[in-house]
Amino acid sequence: MPSTEANTVPDTQLGLTDDEIQLLRYHQTQAGSSSSRAASRASSQGRLLLDSSSLAALSSHLNRLMQQIQARIEYLSEQSSIVTMQQYDRAGNIIDNADAEIARFNDIMMQIDELELDFDRIRHIRDIVRGYRQRVEELDRELEHSSSSRRDRDGHHHHHHRHGHSHSHRQEGSSTGRRHHRH
Repeated sequence: MPSTEANTVPDTQLGLTDDEIQLLRYHQTQAGSSSSRAASRASSQGRLLLDSSSLAALSSHLNRLMQQIQARIEYLSEQSSIVTMQQYDRAGNIIDNADAEIARFNDIMMQIDELELDFDRIRHIRDIVRGYRQRVEELDRELEHSSSSRRDRDGHHHHHHRHGHSHSHRQEGSSTGRRHHRH
């Protein structure tokens, strides 16, 4: 398994908090596309997969998640302002069951706080994943570039060889010419 080892990094070395590490392990498994088996194996070993397709899948999964959290926060914010208005009757007096409404309001605010915390954690993970993805893609490009320039060198070498071959062929022709002349 040394090849997979090389393409992962321990998730404890990413600069994440324990909570963020748990989130990453969970979401890496959730985001796993074609390589979901590899993703869940990596997560269970506490490692982040470093191939570009896995990182891209994880990145877009985390982006979607952030949008969902954002939408949920917006919805709850609307709910909290409705609840605030419901604490008063039309005359502007606090209603009888205002305590229940206040409790509901506090509950909503707590949910918003938790979601905002989640949002920040996910964003932190996403930024780190994005950083790794850029590095991996740069490495891929460098590898491609070096292998293609190696191919160019090989091609050049091959061309040189062909040139030598045609040169010897010419000599052959001149010697047969000489033989013919002697005859």
